Amino acid sequence: MIIAVDGPAGAGKGTIASYLANYYELKHLDTGLLYRAVALKALRENIANDDPVSLVRIALNLDLDQLKDPDLRLESTASMASQIAVLPEVREILTRHMRFFCQHISKPFNGAVLDGRDIGTVVCPDAHLKFFVTARPEIRAQRRLKEMQEHQTQNQQESYLEKINERDQRDRIVAAEDAYTIDTSDMNIKDACEYAGKIVEEYMKNLAA
Repeated sequence: MIIAVDGPAGAGKGTIASYLANYYELKHLDTGLLYRAVALKALRENIANDDPVSLVRIALNLDLDQLKDPDLRLESTASMASQIAVLPEVREILTRHMRFFCQHISKPFNGAVLDGRDIGTVVCPDAHLKFFVTARPEIRAQRRLKEMQEHQTQNQQESYLEKINERDQRDRIVAAEDAYTIDTSDMNIKDACEYAGKIVEEYMKNLAA
């Protein structure tokens, strides 16, 4: 079973994907980490976001087993990742990495769940289940602030909302036509995860019928 989870930053797609992965024993890939890994190496090597040749080199040599560097979660890394993600050459290479991940599933896993952007439309258009997880921009900005565990002033919070809106504009995320939309704006983590789980249960029930 392949599950695709799309959505903008801070909507909760990663949390829902992790829940589904743990509950149904699915191999999980946070695809955004691939872009962040390329971005982080580029930052460390002082490579500009408009240097496709160097960025392609990094993407081609990316090791999916090395996605645990804590610096991948830095806002500077996220910002760089969002900028290089628009480069077709980089996207094509990382998309191949993602598909390779889906094609190599072994026990004890029963399938894979990938979360990120364009998963249900480009990376895994034939996924068995697709989710589009979203939330209002101001809610997502608050969540990301909390995630970073920083004491922000009101001005900084407003600045973060601006960044969220800028990323939304740049990423232009769209839901697959056959995706289940989950708006987590007024949902807690438990309810959002269980809602997605019920959809998976219904799918499996129909499959067995």
